[in-house]
Amino acid sequence: MSYTRVKIVEPQDNYVLLLTFDNNECRELDMKPYLDDGPIFQALKDPVLFKTARLCAHTVAWANNADIAPERIYEMCL
Repeated sequence: MSYTRVKIVEPQDNYVLLLTFDNNECRELDMKPYLDDGPIFQALKDPVLFKTARLCAHTVAWANNADIAPERIYEMCL
């Protein structure tokens, strides 16, 4: 299965991620609606932890091992 992959992750203020995909599209992902999806994402309400967002296996991951399925992240930005 082919999907659009993340190539750059830039955490912003207010729980927003600025993402650049392998098709060179830049999109913003507002993570606020997802921060209540279980304890691992609730922990990301800590702004310091949220800012640990990084590129991992063509998607986004955080220092607490939270991550987003790579095939889903592009759709979440729509």
